[in-house]
Amino acid sequence: MRESGALFNRVWSVAAKVPRGKVTTYGAIARALGSPGAARTVGWAMRAVPVGSGLPCHRVVNATGELSPEEVFGGPDVQRSLLESEGVTFDVQGRVDMKRHLWIP
Repeated sequence: MRESGALFNRVWSVAAKVPRGKVTTYGAIARALGSPGAARTVGWAMRAVPVGSGLPCHRVVNATGELSPEEVFGGPDVQRSLLESEGVTFDVQGRVDMKRHLWIP
């Protein structure tokens, strides 16, 4: 667990840097950490963020700009609302406009 704890802390460190009004992806974080095939592990790390951490988890989306499943954030409407409050825009399919808002760590 110590090894995964260290990895999770590295993931959280990158996620903390996503600027307001921008999003990044699980895969982009994995690549930034030198583990390009570890997007799923990044997702696990994001789900394990301690409550009340203040980490902007809502700014991490999948590669196509789709929002998190319903059980995360209390549903995609919550995540979307948080992103919209920061000026993030969406396409007609409800995905983040990645051309405008993608941030690569």
